Amino acid sequence: MLTATTIVDAPGRPLLLLGPSLGTSAEALWRRAAERLQGGYHVVGWDLPGHGGSEPAYGGFGIAGLARGVLTLADQVRPNESFRYAGVSVGGAVGLQLLLDAPERVESAALICTGAKIGESTGWRQRAETVRADGVHAVVGASQQRWFAPGFAQRSPKVAAALLDTLRAADPESYALVCEALAAFDVRDRLGEIGTPVLAIGGADDLPTPPEGLARIATRVRNGRLVVLENVAHLAPAEKPDEVAALLDDHFGGPVTLDRVREAGMGVRRQVLGDEHVDRAVAGTTPFTRDFQELITAYAWGEIWTRPGLDRRSRSMITLTALIALGHQEELAMHLRAARTNGLTDDEIKEVLLQSAIYCGVPAANAAFRTAQQVLGESS
Repeated sequence: MLTATTIVDAPGRPLLLLGPSLGTSAEALWRRAAERLQGGYHVVGWDLPGHGGSEPAYGGFGIAGLARGVLTLADQVRPNESFRYAGVSVGGAVGLQLLLDAPERVESAALICTGAKIGESTGWRQRAETVRADGVHAVVGASQQRWFAPGFAQRSPKVAAALLDTLRAADPESYALVCEALAAFDVRDRLGEIGTPVLAIGGADDLPTPPEGLARIATRVRNGRLVVLENVAHLAPAEKPDEVAALLDDHFGGPVTLDRVREAGMGVRRQVLGDEHVDRAVAGTTPFTRDFQELITAYAWGEIWTRPGLDRRSRSMITLTALIALGHQEELAMHLRAARTNGLTDDEIKEVLLQSAIYCGVPAANAAFRTAQQVLGESS
């Protein structure tokens, strides 16, 4: 029912799950904030039924059903492991449900522009009827007014447009079913059961979930804190990505340690180079070379190869070009194999070598072609 989207790919780092608001996708709502995180997380967003990448739903599920779906997704990423969670609006309601139903799985949570009860049941049922009758286009104008603080759409038109396009693309029946789930959701009397650390983030201009509702959460859970962001309405991660990222980093434990960077680097190194190669390198480590091995694991693999700004195919192409230019044939052989692992075809590798012939020199490319012909022929 729910589909996951990897937003920051760092498999060896702690898992952070991100939940959306009604009418949005994790990608459109969370991308900018997630890429500003400094704490070092494997960041996965989930989409509501009929939104983003998730298939439409054809029957009711309730907030509890969405929470079970999130747990299923979490188990697909990290079976039976705990995770950090941040959710906006209905995504925050799902976070509250997770804290009540599976507190052992959630290490800490950030609940953003949400409430223990959101709006009135009658209003949600009326909106469901409207969308079923007239489609989601009937609620786009009102959603734009609710979602963004005054002036945001003019300052950041591309961000606003992407979010509104996601709303227009949502499945009407699934949207209506989420409305009905929110109509039935009310855990105000259960907040005292929650002992997991909770950061409640409100928008000063948020009308659907005003700061008072976030204050109720922060004061009634056993370990809560409230932050209200100025000039923010209902979609704080999109409106103020820097501030939200900094708050999440602070709440979830601050910057990653060097040990965690090395752990993440080793995970990526194994994925790119293969277990057999890495096991040989580890087995060959001596007291004299250990510091160097830890250096490249932490900084080459843990800091650079885990960055979200380029995919691994692109990093492979850049690395091949640099190794050709510098004449590092032994490293080139290793990264030719890695390029295949990262999804480059032999024809694409050939194009990289031809490009390098022009910009790095024919002799360097000639040597690279000899190495590549040998390496690529190993499994042909």
